[in-house]
Amino acid sequence: MAQRPVFTPSLTGPLLVSTHHIEFQWFPGMSVSQAQKSIDSLHQRSIEQLGVNAVLEISSKSKDAWGVRLSAFNLMIKTDRYEREFSLECAFQSSKVFEHGGPFTDLLGARSIDAKRDERLNQNGRLIKFQYFDVDWPLEPRTAFYDWLYINALFKQPELADIVLKYSAFSDIAFNPARSINCQAYAAALYVSLHQRGLLTDDVIADQAAYLRLIDTGAVNNAHENTDRNKSLFT
Repeated sequence: MAQRPVFTPSLTGPLLVSTHHIEFQWFPGMSVSQAQKSIDSLHQRSIEQLGVNAVLEISSKSKDAWGVRLSAFNLMIKTDRYEREFSLECAFQSSKVFEHGGPFTDLLGARSIDAKRDERLNQNGRLIKFQYFDVDWPLEPRTAFYDWLYINALFKQPELADIVLKYSAFSDIAFNPARSINCQAYAAALYVSLHQRGLLTDDVIADQAAYLRLIDTGAVNNAHENTDRNKSLFT
């Protein structure tokens, strides 16, 4: 047996996203087919326990083509101002600033897998902030920058956003809160919550301060391990 979180948007109350730790049968192995067996088991248990109709797996291992497209490796960010397009993974990794180096903006043009594995990300001391097109982002709230990238990417692609809005539960089989902080499945659930509550305003999308105020006012608990958590750059 294994345990993974499944995220659901919370449409009432002070918290925006709920995290449900689901136990399921794990199928060991590195192949996609084994991962998909684990996903099937996780989703079946989630449907039984949470009473949802379906769970969308957001990862490169997803059986759903939309889930693959929505993964950070494949979800593209388009910037009208800078006339560039790159994956969310490349945007995130290229924005990291460390004690002794960064941001490594050349990673914007890399393949997603190469950006994630770039050796410089582990050779320059501790992470101190993010810097995205000359705008600094703090490390707290812990997942604010990553989630903001994801939300903005969806906002720019209505076709993908409409797919996300059809679901009320999301998973990422590779995400283990004991080893990672940011999660694409959580970010998708946050998008649904903000949209359904009418909080996905132009200010939240375009202005860093407005977005940070929204998620740092007690509306979101910032730790995945808890039961719940939680400048115009794309114009």
